[in-house]
Amino acid sequence: MTQPGKVLLIGAGPGDPELLTLRAARMLASADVVVYDRLVSDPVLQMAPKAARMISVGKCPKSHPVPQDEINEILFAQASAGYTVARLKGGDPLIFGRGSE
Repeated sequence: MTQPGKVLLIGAGPGDPELLTLRAARMLASADVVVYDRLVSDPVLQMAPKAARMISVGKCPKSHPVPQDEINEILFAQASAGYTVARLKGGDPLIFGRGSE
């Protein structure tokens, strides 16, 4: 049986990787899978491990190619498969994201 993984909710801040908290940088570096938003900057994305699977779920105004329910399913499936999953959101994930979900 596969050991259960975990989902880490990480705020990418305003885009400059030097403004990430130390904990956010450590969590991102430990990820097997990174599920990220459109607003996460390339320099922050480059902090993920080279071997990490990168899954873009970014939304644009009036364009939601990956609905929230599907994002939740991706997170659950990857963690259930034993992976450490970083849910990387632009800004503060509890203010601008779906922290209550």
